[in-house]
Amino acid sequence: MIQVVRSLTLAVVLMALPWQALAQEEKAEKGEEGFAAYVEQIKQEALADGYSAETLETAFADVQFYQRSVKADRNQPEFKLTLDTYLPRAVPEWKAKKAVEMYAEHRELLEKIGAEYGVQPRFIVALWGIETNFGSFTGGMDVISALTTMAYEGRREAFFKKELWHALTIVQEGHIPIDQMKGSWAGAMGQAQFMPSSFMSYAVDYDGDGRKDIWGSQGDVFASAANYLKSVGWRDDVTWGRQVQLPEDFDAELASLKVKKPLAEWQALGVRRYDGGDLPVRDDIEASVVIPDDQQGRVFLAYNNYDALMRWNRSHYFVAAVGYLSDRIRFPR
Repeated sequence: MIQVVRSLTLAVVLMALPWQALAQEEKAEKGEEGFAAYVEQIKQEALADGYSAETLETAFADVQFYQRSVKADRNQPEFKLTLDTYLPRAVPEWKAKKAVEMYAEHRELLEKIGAEYGVQPRFIVALWGIETNFGSFTGGMDVISALTTMAYEGRREAFFKKELWHALTIVQEGHIPIDQMKGSWAGAMGQAQFMPSSFMSYAVDYDGDGRKDIWGSQGDVFASAANYLKSVGWRDDVTWGRQVQLPEDFDAELASLKVKKPLAEWQALGVRRYDGGDLPVRDDIEASVVIPDDQQGRVFLAYNNYDALMRWNRSHYFVAAVGYLSDRIRFPR
């Protein structure tokens, strides 16, 4: 059951990545023939770009072609999801309870990092829980092999070569031994599931050991997640959003993250809390109305932090799952 939930979450995550939305030219699926030659070509390009021969020898010593990555990319699940069917699978009751336990277990470290970065600790735990089930499902695939395979596959070669170059930088800087540099079939790494480019931009050496270890250092994992959120505009004085009710005559064209209005204006337009009560009285908050499915499904009033979570992963379902789990941590049953 845990693996089913993880696969479902990963499918939503991958379908939301920006490069998934690009128009793509369909090409015949490549097999292993030609992969070894492509690896040699990559190594020569990397050497010319300044990577050391030692780094390349280390990184590509056991590189292999991952047919699984090619198939996973080309054959992503096709099924109809609604938020009401997705949320119970992404955040089952056992995960909500475990999130509360993990928060309590790491409270001192989380509160210290939360105060330093201006991010409520419950969101750090929620992201950790949704991404990798609190670090227990980080992906067991060699990141260099996965990225090289995806670049070789060819449909998004430029994207994956850029990620591969960042991964080589991580190896060259010595952040993680190559045999421990594991991730998903698409190259998302560690307990935070950062792509290498996100690692280079946001990963933090919080424990001060000279390495940014998002695989094994809890301080580095939590601080890296917090640093990402802070860097994309997180506010620690507001929550992520709230489920609301809309009036029957609500103009659906207003439901967009591009439409920001003060809470008082949404109140005047008939938007109410889910229980029918008035919206909070806050002059310093603008929000958007988000309808992930349709007006018969769940509707959210999305605050600034909703946008920040969308920067992490551009999926309303992903954001709703993180937000819901964070609420369960804040208000445990």
